[in-house]
Amino acid sequence: MTSDILTKIDGRIGHISLNRPAAIHALDLSMCREMIAALQGWASDDAVDAIIIDHAEGRGFCAGGDIRMLAESGAKDGTEARQFFFTEYQLNHLLFEYPKPVAAFMDGITMGGGVGISQPAAFRIATENTRFAMPETGIGLFPDVGGGWYLPRLEGRVGQYLALTGARLDGAECLALGLATHYLPSSNLDEAKERIAKGPGRISGILGDLSSSAPLANITDHIDKINRHFASDDYEDILASLESDDGEWAAATRDTLGTKSPQTCKVALRQLKEGAAMASFAEQMKQEYAIGYHVVVKHDFIEGVRALIIDKDNAPQWNPATPADMTDAMLDEIFAPLPKSEEWHPL
Repeated sequence: MTSDILTKIDGRIGHISLNRPAAIHALDLSMCREMIAALQGWASDDAVDAIIIDHAEGRGFCAGGDIRMLAESGAKDGTEARQFFFTEYQLNHLLFEYPKPVAAFMDGITMGGGVGISQPAAFRIATENTRFAMPETGIGLFPDVGGGWYLPRLEGRVGQYLALTGARLDGAECLALGLATHYLPSSNLDEAKERIAKGPGRISGILGDLSSSAPLANITDHIDKINRHFASDDYEDILASLESDDGEWAAATRDTLGTKSPQTCKVALRQLKEGAAMASFAEQMKQEYAIGYHVVVKHDFIEGVRALIIDKDNAPQWNPATPADMTDAMLDEIFAPLPKSEEWHPL
């Protein structure tokens, strides 16, 4: 039986390849545990100077987490889903604090959980195949795996725009926004990995040497509109701003938001506002685990997965149905700290 995670030492690097192509390498609990074990072993191994994370085959780096399992668990008591979040966030934090350089090759679909294992890396390589997104508002979840840390630290209000709309970015846009550090043609990736394995002290130079000029980043044409319309941390203000603009972009963006879970959109805005002030990534992950603990058993997540992933009717019936129905008291309940015995903690 082939493992869903392939690990090896190649030259002077530890190499992790996601190997679940039928699911576009979506992470499950065992995959997270295998990655943690490999990373912990290499952290103190003098034969390993750096880490590469990529995917073995197929059209994406990592499409996210095992959403179907999470929803099935949430429809019961949520225990299995919470165990996955707990371990996945430990993996995210381990990568964030890792003592050796990590290079993540975001070649292809990089969403949700794939963002969580690529954004902590010092070197984040995008290609012409990269499709980056945090699409959780469409399924009633929220932009987790550190989204509350990374997104509010992007230029202007781009993070809030990405969190609410789930907009997909290409490799050039990832580079322009700082979500990627390098842009390489996919044809250069094998050479990049071979050279890094031989000279891990020269990762920056190797990637720079093999980089190409990225195409124009389309999102930069809309930064001014994003900053204006998404300026508020109040979701109703954002919707009103978009509705007051008769331009095509504003109308399309408003229509997109109309398909998203009002609960999730309000959660995301508060998550990013509080995340911007967090003192540490560990503090952020502790809060995101508390949010996930509560959200995974709520109606919108189970309904969103049903509508978009299981039945694929793309007609979720959100509850609360409107932003006005999603009260501050309901939001406070989702953000409520957990009892000490239930809290998330780093490895």
